[in-house]
Amino acid sequence: MKGERLGRAGSDDSGPKGVAVAGLSCRQIACDIGVSRNAVIGKLSRLNLTRDGEARPPARKRAAKGQRAKTGARQQYQMLKALYAEPPPDDEPIHNGHCCSLLELNEERCRWPISTPGLADFCFCGNTPLQGLPYCAGHTRLAYRPGSRQRVVRR
Repeated sequence: MKGERLGRAGSDDSGPKGVAVAGLSCRQIACDIGVSRNAVIGKLSRLNLTRDGEARPPARKRAAKGQRAKTGARQQYQMLKALYAEPPPDDEPIHNGHCCSLLELNEERCRWPISTPGLADFCFCGNTPLQGLPYCAGHTRLAYRPGSRQRVVRR
């Protein structure tokens, strides 16, 4: 009975094409054959059949219109770098005329450490910081350099 229903007994509608034309659902076909529903869907897909039984033409690859430029992470980086070119950094010297100790440090002084902690000449910059930032203009340029993470990764 199973073979007759699926058209295996030599009738006209043999194989998955015939079953798909018969209008059965993928679940019914799977139960009759004894395979999973996904296996039936995969087979119909590989044969380019729809559930209506119509054969679809195989998908054609697009003809190459010419060699396209490869897009990679490196090329995207170069494009973005050119688009958002950063201005050359200012090489103004940072004047540390207002050095202060940890006890003298407050919100109105730059918190950039000068020298190595623990040494006798250790102090903080002490210049007037930019509004909303802990450092003065010169040390802000050093602390918040755009793209510093990418420079470290490239090396």
